[in-house]
Amino acid sequence: MSITGHLLIGQSRVPGKNGQLRAINAATGEALAPVFGGASLDDLEAACALADAAFDRYRETAPEGRAVFLETIASHILALGDALIERCMAETGLPRGRIESERTRTVGQLALFASVVREGDFFEARIDPAIPSRTPQARADIRMRNIAIGPVAVFGASNFPLAFSVAGGDTASALAAGCPVIVKAHSAHPGTSELVGRAIQQAVRDCNLPEGVFSLLFDSQHTISQALVADHRVKAVGFTGSQRAGVTLMGIAAARQEPIPVYAEMSAINPVILLPHALAERSPQIATAFTASLTLGAGQFCTNPGLILAIDGPELAAFERAAIDALALCPAATMLTRQIYESYCAGVEKLRAQPSAVLLGRGKPGTGAQGQPALFATSAAAFLAQPPLHDEVFGASSLIVRCPDAATVLHVLNALGGQLTIAVHAHANDYPALAALLPSLEKKTGRVLLNGFGTGVEVCHAMVHGGPFPATSDARTTSVGSRAIQRFLRPVCYQDFPQALLPPVLQDRNPFGIGQRTGATVAG
Repeated sequence: MSITGHLLIGQSRVPGKNGQLRAINAATGEALAPVFGGASLDDLEAACALADAAFDRYRETAPEGRAVFLETIASHILALGDALIERCMAETGLPRGRIESERTRTVGQLALFASVVREGDFFEARIDPAIPSRTPQARADIRMRNIAIGPVAVFGASNFPLAFSVAGGDTASALAAGCPVIVKAHSAHPGTSELVGRAIQQAVRDCNLPEGVFSLLFDSQHTISQALVADHRVKAVGFTGSQRAGVTLMGIAAARQEPIPVYAEMSAINPVILLPHALAERSPQIATAFTASLTLGAGQFCTNPGLILAIDGPELAAFERAAIDALALCPAATMLTRQIYESYCAGVEKLRAQPSAVLLGRGKPGTGAQGQPALFATSAAAFLAQPPLHDEVFGASSLIVRCPDAATVLHVLNALGGQLTIAVHAHANDYPALAALLPSLEKKTGRVLLNGFGTGVEVCHAMVHGGPFPATSDARTTSVGSRAIQRFLRPVCYQDFPQALLPPVLQDRNPFGIGQRTGATVAG
């Protein structure tokens, strides 16, 4: 399949005429063909109008039909074969194995949400039958279901060109909920985005759905992104990216005449707490695993372990020596874009400029846009006194905070903002200390790990990929796992409706065979 550089507006391929953008080979810095045209306000209007027109029909598609649509998207993505893998490798600098794994995750997410739709639990169908004999007042027949919230704007992420992009978790969960989706592709991988977008476009056609169920836009500046969030027909936003960009979109959404939710995953340093008995027993093994997690994918994961908290002493010193030795063997790796590479280098230099931060070790130097891993250390007192030490460095850089005692570990933890993950390494003898920490951990993060690291987010029913601000804009939600669908739903109650006018999921005959929660029918 050739890449054309066109916008996908419904079932049309439209040349964008509002500026231009080019994909860049992440490894060589060379521009890749073709030229992509940016969307205009007229293009945005067309996409939003089509999505709005498609909404009422699409949101009432039967669960089986919607599930088949998600599975059809997955099959078309797989059918792209090496064309998708090779283009994605060129645009991101990520190795084949990583891209193939991410493709597997992407189609797996679509399959998960197909199963969620078939099961029907997301409707939360509730039926409280009338109780006409209840005294002193009869009860009406009251029924409730969740419905789709409306067209959703999704912003592709730079660091996950498949799993958090055009057909990623935000798109999959929004489509599963019954929401048309307008994707603003990330400018770092436009060719990858077009290929996946055309797979979705083909699935819409194959399943005979309204063409406005999906559109894909490119933005040569930032005007279309902002106008998309501001458009009155868009009812929610899914975003993965920087805190600055996420907060900007949140401000636009809040300032609308009808404010809408922005589900933004933004910034986290994902602390790792090393408890004393675990360090005493296996500090070299923990150090080796930490280094592997830190440098995975050039450190370009939102769950990267950017902070280590531990009590200072011989055991922590042994961990540091082992981590320094392991890091010295790690090669520099090509980063996603020149801008991300330069930002990483600036973050490392900012840490080096802090008098209280000591550079412990680095990985092997690289060339071009290859990020060289770095490990720093500081004291708890300095960390608490200097807010710049709290900043995320997006890449393979981490900071060890040496604490004098367990109370200081807790103090440092409480001084942090919200996190996507917090990992604790503990021996059985550390469990009393862990139990004392756990209430604070629960308040700070969406996922607590024991004897592991946050990199590697399983797509499953129980996964939470979220957390308090600034990790995300809404700590009640997750962007990974089956609960992600809840972001794009709202409840509607029906009182005293005849069976013929009720939606199928609330009818007594239950034609879709979904679970219905039925209340008591006896008199009170």
